[in-house]
Amino acid sequence: MNTYDNHLMELQQKVAQKKQLDAKLKELQNQRRIFDQKVLEFKVQYQSEQEDVEKLEGRSLANYFYRVVGKMDAKLDEEARQAAEAKVKLDAAERQLAAVDSRIREIQAKLREISGCEAVYYRELEKKKAEVKADGSPMGEEILKCEEKIAFLESRKKEIKEAVSAGHSAQGAADQVLRELDEADSWNTFDMLGGGGIITHMAKHSHLDDAQEMIEYLQVKLCSFKSELADINIHAGMQVNMDGFLRFADYFFDGLFVDWTVRGQIRDSQDSVYKVRTQIDTAINKLYSLEKETDREIEGLRAKIESLLVGA
Repeated sequence: MNTYDNHLMELQQKVAQKKQLDAKLKELQNQRRIFDQKVLEFKVQYQSEQEDVEKLEGRSLANYFYRVVGKMDAKLDEEARQAAEAKVKLDAAERQLAAVDSRIREIQAKLREISGCEAVYYRELEKKKAEVKADGSPMGEEILKCEEKIAFLESRKKEIKEAVSAGHSAQGAADQVLRELDEADSWNTFDMLGGGGIITHMAKHSHLDDAQEMIEYLQVKLCSFKSELADINIHAGMQVNMDGFLRFADYFFDGLFVDWTVRGQIRDSQDSVYKVRTQIDTAINKLYSLEKETDREIEGLRAKIESLLVGA
């Protein structure tokens, strides 16, 4: 007996998908507001720092003062460092904003494809309920409820798997950053032990440059993971600490242009990546637990249907 037929199941899955997409879109729109503000903030900061560099390089009272006191090169180096740091943050924020915009367009397109699915589903469901009632079978009504719940749980299970996949992508990105920082730390240790030189310096900074590039990639993956968790958090009551996911790159870049020969700077960056890696692991473990719980619910409902049919 298949009271809840395939057509109804397909419609129900579309309704569940729409709810999931709505939740993701809301989360992404929130992310967009944050990144849009960051772009504006860093753009103003960069323009201000760049103006300071230009003033020191040109004719100005500040320029004259620093030349007289013999601190021109040091001051210019500091202003150039601040301008470079602001530019790195601006470029990263602009790429993050572009990635979120792309994801928003993708979800909006999917929502257009299934527009109006709720009205169709609930209309067809009412028809099916009327048919079951007309048969005068209490068992039929109970089976209908069980099968409807199973269809919902199957949709949630699919969403959990997608979130796990996004989490694994974020894990991989974090691991790549850690590998680059580990290499940079090794070269830095070699340098401190007296094995330094131009080759050591270049090798260390090459790995730091790669770490910087991977941090931007990790930031995009963290945002994607956070949006995948949006619907699951709402409907399953699964709480995961996502604090800092949207501003992780900012924290990392804050120390990017500080003297990297100071070993603590590299170690601090490693600690920040380990911390976010732990958050990802915690979220994925909770997703696995939720998936097992969902499987148990599905098995229980199927056993109930079987019991109803056997006892009929």
